[in-house]
Amino acid sequence: MSRDHLGDRLTAYAAWKRQLLDALEAFRAWLEPYRPESGEDDLRLYETLEAVRRDRLRLAFVAEFSRGKTELINAIFFAGYGRRLLPSEAGRTTMCPCELFHDREADAPYVRLLPIETRADARTLAELREAPECWVHLPLDVQDPERMAETLREVVRTRRVPVAEARALGFPVSPTDGAGPEADTVEIPRWRHALISFPHPLLEHGLVLLDTPGLNALGSEPELTLQLLPSAQAVLFLLAADTGVTQSDLEMWNHHVRGAEGAAHGCRIVALNKIDVLWDELKEADEIAAILREQCRRAAEALGISPEGVFPVSAQKALVAKVRGDEALLERSGLPALERYLYQEVVPNRQRMLQAHVLGRLGPLIDGLRLELTGRLQRARQELEHLRALQGRNAEVLEQLLERSRTEQAAYLRSVESFQASRRLLRQQARELLAALDLQAFDRLIRQTRQAMQEAWTTRGLRQGMQHFFAGARDAMVQAADQAEQTRRLVLATYRKFHEAHGLPALEPRAFSVEPHLQALHRLMVEAEAFRNSPITAMLEQHVVVRRFFVTLVAQARALFFQAHQEAEAWLRDVMHPLVHQIKAHRQDMDRRLETLRRISASREALEERLQVLTQECRRCSTDLEALEALQARLAAPLPEGGAASTEAATA
Repeated sequence: MSRDHLGDRLTAYAAWKRQLLDALEAFRAWLEPYRPESGEDDLRLYETLEAVRRDRLRLAFVAEFSRGKTELINAIFFAGYGRRLLPSEAGRTTMCPCELFHDREADAPYVRLLPIETRADARTLAELREAPECWVHLPLDVQDPERMAETLREVVRTRRVPVAEARALGFPVSPTDGAGPEADTVEIPRWRHALISFPHPLLEHGLVLLDTPGLNALGSEPELTLQLLPSAQAVLFLLAADTGVTQSDLEMWNHHVRGAEGAAHGCRIVALNKIDVLWDELKEADEIAAILREQCRRAAEALGISPEGVFPVSAQKALVAKVRGDEALLERSGLPALERYLYQEVVPNRQRMLQAHVLGRLGPLIDGLRLELTGRLQRARQELEHLRALQGRNAEVLEQLLERSRTEQAAYLRSVESFQASRRLLRQQARELLAALDLQAFDRLIRQTRQAMQEAWTTRGLRQGMQHFFAGARDAMVQAADQAEQTRRLVLATYRKFHEAHGLPALEPRAFSVEPHLQALHRLMVEAEAFRNSPITAMLEQHVVVRRFFVTLVAQARALFFQAHQEAEAWLRDVMHPLVHQIKAHRQDMDRRLETLRRISASREALEERLQVLTQECRRCSTDLEALEALQARLAAPLPEGGAASTEAATA
C-alpha cells in the first residue's frame, strides 16, 4: 500500500512542536538574568509553553444521518485494524457526539459516556467534563479488536422513554412521535456525549477526531456549534451522492458548519460520499466521471463554494481497498485526494496558527529585549568613545562635563515626573475600560433576562428576552471597544512623547483590541438568532428553552466578557513595562556616567577601569543580541519536512 502521508505529516508536526518547546525553554533560561523578578514575563512564558503542550489538531466530521461519517473515519484512520472499528453498519448510526483522542494522563484506554439524563443538569458540557462522577467509564481492550469494537458499539445505544420525559430532556417531540410498544413512548439516545481515549499513532501525535450526529442533535446540543466546532482546525462536511444536497444538509451547512468558521480560522472541507452508487458497469468510465463532476458542481453551487472544494469519495470502498490492499480500488474511491488535502493544507495551517500564537505572545517581549540590548550597546559604545576622548584632558574640561551631566540628569528627572502624571491619566482611562467589561454589571443583565424569560407567557416573550439580552451585551462590548481604542491612543502618545523628548530608541507598545471579542459576540448573536427562530426551539417546553439558552448561549457570552476582561487587565498591567524598563535603564546609565566623571576627576586610574568595563559590556551585549536573534529564529522555524519530505513528489 502507499505511504501514510498524513501520518508522516503529523509525525513531522509533533517533532516541530518538540523543537518549539525546546526553544521556549531555552528562551526562558536566557531571559532569567535580564528579568529575574518579572512575574508578568514568567507568566506569559508559562502560558505560552502550556498552550504548545496542550495543542491538539482537531478534525470534526459533520453531516446528517446516514451520510457515512463514521465509515470515512474508519477508512482514513482505522483501516489498519482490518475491520470496521467504529460502528457504522447499516441500521447503526452515531447517536451522540464522540471525541476520539489520546489521553496521555490516563493509565489505560477507555470509553467515557455521559448519560442523556444529564440534560436536566444546569451545568454545561465543559463543566461536566470536570465531574468524573457523572460519566460511565468502560475499559477499552486495544489488544482485542473484536472486543474493542463491541465496546465502541455502546455509543449507538438508544432507549425508549415516555414522551413527557423526552420533552423534559429537551427532545422536540411532535404528537405523531409516540409510536412505541406503549403509544406514548419515543426512542432517544442512551448517551449525551462520548470520550474515547485510544492509543492510535496519529492520536498520540495530538490529533483529535469529533464525530457528530445529525441536524437534530446539533440543534439539541448548541455547545457543539458554539464551542466544539469552532475549536476545530478543520470541519469535514459530508454529503451523499445518492441524495444530493437536501434541505437539512443545507440548513446544517449554513447554521452549523459555515457559521462555525472564524474562531479557529479553520478549513471547511466538503466530501461527496457514496459515489460508488454511480459506478454503473453499463457506462463508460468517461461517462461516469462526467456524471460525478456534475454532481460535485451541483453540490458546490448549492453550498456556495467552488467545485474544487468538493471531494468525491466512497468511504466504504476505500475501507475495503485498504483492508484488502487493493491500490486500484483505493484510487477509484477518491480517498487519496481527500487525504492529500488534509496533510498538505490542514496540518500546515494548524502549524501556522500555533506559531502565530507563540510569536504574538512573545514577539513584543522579544522586540522589547532587542531594543533594550541595542540601546544598552549603543550607550556603552557612546560612553566608551566619549571617555576615550577624555584621555589627556585637564580638570577644567572634566568639571564642565560633570556640570553638564548634572543638568541633563535634573531635566530627565523632571521629565519622569511628567511621565508619572501620564500614568495616572492612563490608570483613570483603564478604570473606564474595565468598567465597560464589568462582570457584575453583566451578571445583572443575566438575572434580568432570566426573570423576564421565566415570566414570559408566550414564545414571542421568550424571543424578546433573548433579543434584549444580546442587545445589551453588544452595547457593552461596543463601549468597551471604544474605551480600548482611546486607551491605546493614550499609551502610544505617552511612549512617543518620552522617546522624542530624550532621543531614546522608539519602543512599540503591545497592541490590544476588543475587536476580536466583538466579532466573536456577533458570531454568537447569529447562533442565538438561529436558536430563537428554530422550529426545534418552538417545540420545546419553556423551562427547557430557558435552561438551554442560559447554559449554552448566555454562558458563552459571559465567557467572552470574562476573557476580554482578563486580557484587558493583563494588557493594562503590562503595556507600560517596556517604557518603564527603558526609563530605569536610562536613569541608571545617567547615574553611572555621573559617578564615572566624579571618579575620573578624583583619579585618572578610574578612567582606565571604566574603559575596561565598557569594553566588556559591549562584547556581552553583542553576544546576547546574537543569542536572542538565534532564539527568535528557532521560534519562527518552519514545519520540518521529516517523513513528509517526499510527499509532493510521491503524489505528483
